[in-house]
Amino acid sequence: MSSGWRCGVRCGLSVTANTPECVTLNLFQGPWCVHIPPVRQVKQPCVYILASQPHGTLYIGVTSNLIQRLHQHRNQLAPGYTSKYAVYRLVRFEMFDDMTSAITREKQLKNWHRPWKINLIESENPQWVDLAVNLGLPPISG
Repeated sequence: MSSGWRCGVRCGLSVTANTPECVTLNLFQGPWCVHIPPVRQVKQPCVYILASQPHGTLYIGVTSNLIQRLHQHRNQLAPGYTSKYAVYRLVRFEMFDDMTSAITREKQLKNWHRPWKINLIESENPQWVDLAVNLGLPPISG
């Protein structure tokens, strides 16, 4: 019944629920899972959206290592926009097979109007839950 759920982060993988690769979540409108890649697959191109708070300041970025990049943002190891405006809440991410596709998507999203970005976030994360917690990072303090 729960096997073969499509990954809730739209990475295109089908995984079996409640395995080491899949954590079942009940945050959205139905059964979802977040694919947590094994250590050997951590480096995978990804576009991510951070927010300061629900409907707050947004930041769109691309990386090949999402966990490492989030750690850098949250610990202010990447000085700039995110540290200046306290934009640390992961509200959406999309995984890709290659960096070229990820960069293309990042550019596309950066050209979108703000309401379109908000609609995209709320289509799968209407409560603006910090998805990084489900990836093993600690909750944002404060």
